[in-house]
Amino acid sequence: MQQSSAILPFETRGRALHDITREIAVWQRDTGIREGLLTLLCRHTSASLLIQENAAPEVHLDIAAWFERLAPEGPGYAHDDEGPDDMPAHLRAILTGVSLQIPVIDGRLALGTWQGIYLAEHRRRPHRREIAVHLIGA
Repeated sequence: MQQSSAILPFETRGRALHDITREIAVWQRDTGIREGLLTLLCRHTSASLLIQENAAPEVHLDIAAWFERLAPEGPGYAHDDEGPDDMPAHLRAILTGVSLQIPVIDGRLALGTWQGIYLAEHRRRPHRREIAVHLIGA
C-alpha cells in the first residue's frame, strides 16, 4: 500500500465553475499509484468542489442560476464582513460540499464520460484557492 498527498494551488477568475480535472489527473498519474482512492478537500468556506457535466456549457449557466435562486446576494444576512457576496458564498459551499472521493482504476480517475472535477468559486473576485489531495492505493 502506498500513499501520496499534496496541497495544489488554483487561481480562480471569480464566480464560476473552474475545471481542475486535468491538474488533478496529472498529479494522480505522477504518484505512480494505479489502483486506489483519491480524496480531494477544498480548504475554504466560500468555495467548493463538484463533479459535473464537462461538455454542455449550458449546464454551468443553469447551475449559476440555481445558486442565485437558493442563496441570492442582498440584505438580510448578519454576516457580510467581506461584502454582499460573502454569506451567499458560504451557503453555496454548504449546498455543494468541500470534499470528493474518486476511485483510481487502472491508473486513471474513474470519472464518467461526461464528468469533470470543478472548483466552484462562489465569490465575485478572483481568489487563490488550495485543494488538499490524498491518494491511497497500490
